[in-house]
Amino acid sequence: MNEKNLPDDIISKSLNELTDLASEIIIKLENKKDLENSVDEYQKLLKLNSLIEKKFNKTNKEISEYTKSKIKNIISKKNEKKIK
Repeated sequence: MNEKNLPDDIISKSLNELTDLASEIIIKLENKKDLENSVDEYQKLLKLNSLIEKKFNKTNKEISEYTKSKIKNIISKKNEKKIK
């Protein structure tokens, strides 16, 4: 399952938008009686899930790095005050 098969407008969506889209697909699938004809929807949902996971991990990493940077700045300012 590769997100390269997804349209560009989906790939550029935010995590919240992707989650909403996945929820819509799940609701459609839950309401269908003939699930044998829903293979494409399941495939799309699996691709969306993979994309959501990758974007989540990327965002999580960015937040972690930003937080570490802020903590480092606070500690260095605190150390500067101790030295003075």
